[in-house]
Amino acid sequence: MVLRIPAVAALVEGHRREMVFYRRHGMFLGNVDIAIVNIATPSIQLHLHASGAELELIVSGYTLTYAVLLITSARLGGARGYRRMFQLGLAIFTLASLACGLAPTPVLLVVARVVQGAGAALLTSQVLTGIQLNFQGPARSRVLGLYTAVLSGSAVFGQVIGGVLISADLFGTAWRPIFLINVPIGLCLIVVGRRFLPADGQRGTQRMDLAGVAVLSAALLLLVLPMVLGRDAGWPAWTWVCFAASLLAFAWFVGIERRVGRRGGQPLITLSLLTRKPVVYALISQATTRATYFALLFVLAQYLQAGLHKSATYLGLVLVSWVAAFGVSGPLLDRMPAAIKHRVAPLGTLLLALALAGIGTGAWAGTTSGVLLTTLLGLGGLGYGAAFSSTLTHLTSTVEDKHAPDMSGLFNTTLQVGGVLGVALFGTVYLDLAPNGGHAAAMHGFMVITLMLGAVGFAAAFLSRLAVRSKPTAPSPVSSAPAPTKTAT
Repeated sequence: MVLRIPAVAALVEGHRREMVFYRRHGMFLGNVDIAIVNIATPSIQLHLHASGAELELIVSGYTLTYAVLLITSARLGGARGYRRMFQLGLAIFTLASLACGLAPTPVLLVVARVVQGAGAALLTSQVLTGIQLNFQGPARSRVLGLYTAVLSGSAVFGQVIGGVLISADLFGTAWRPIFLINVPIGLCLIVVGRRFLPADGQRGTQRMDLAGVAVLSAALLLLVLPMVLGRDAGWPAWTWVCFAASLLAFAWFVGIERRVGRRGGQPLITLSLLTRKPVVYALISQATTRATYFALLFVLAQYLQAGLHKSATYLGLVLVSWVAAFGVSGPLLDRMPAAIKHRVAPLGTLLLALALAGIGTGAWAGTTSGVLLTTLLGLGGLGYGAAFSSTLTHLTSTVEDKHAPDMSGLFNTTLQVGGVLGVALFGTVYLDLAPNGGHAAAMHGFMVITLMLGAVGFAAAFLSRLAVRSKPTAPSPVSSAPAPTKTAT
């Protein structure tokens, strides 16, 4: 079950055991639960009688908490010790998985998913920081390719095992085993971690920017919650108040970060990074493509199972082509000539957009399943994986090593927020178009959504092109990188 990447161990000598452990175990376990729950939404709706808004919260609650706490978790790793934070995150994730599997109501499942996302953030927040600080040049490109492969492998595992477990309906438990399976795995990893993870080195002395954490969390919640709950509530006045308040909260957060920086403290986010065009364009492009991916997962699960009455196993196998092609693109990128690597991100995003538009066109023509759908999903996954890997390489070469924790937190947070907004926006539109899951309404809704996602993909390709055309800031030399023992790796 654990994805093995021995090449990482060959590339790293001084930090061999802990880096292999983080990439193979922490990333794998955290990412599986993002993929696996999308397969389960129709089963959860049937057995828990969850509303559309509750379903969106079950999916988005995890990713929202994950997004909000990634930057904070990276800072906590440096300040409190990454071994301690890893073990704490793993314990929280395991206990929350047990709570998810036993949840008797949709509300309790939402709460457990939120806590589970917090544990996952503590697990995975150190990965990109470690890559940027411990690898340079071709070695960094190879490890970023392996990073993409781990994401792909865990998603494949999540899609396939999720479909099989739900269809098997073990002892009449329906969707519950997809969460309960995490419990024995998590307990084993806690024991292994205590044995193999090295003791924490010297810790940082900077105080945590707790005000920044609180205000950023509030701003994100005020933005996303009305998107998720507004449709079922009939868009009352409080939803629009929340939208307006989120803008004020984001402005307040910027003010807090500037004050912390002026006083010589450590801001939660180094705002100067967001004044660099290559960084901003790349982050927005990746957030947009991530939104299309999460929206597609949510809508496709609803369409195939509730609309076409396909099994969960069928859905999981159909999506394998997407996630498998996503994983292939990372290692392939490393083999490309340097002269064309900078063009891969916009071209990959363009391929993604064309695949999504092709799926929508197929739905308009009445062909929405089978070989054509699987093929187009594979092309979309290949395009997204190429864009993802190329953008990672672009960002890590654009930003100085001293900003590695900031870049790791910004990139991961941007991805997760993009995913949350994708489900909230496009999931709401689909549920409005196909409220009862009937075949004709579901096909129409699926066609509209996938064509919309294709249009969003073309916009993301344009932003990606702007990112690689903008003049980057030269990264600092290797010698100026902070020592890994003092940084959230």
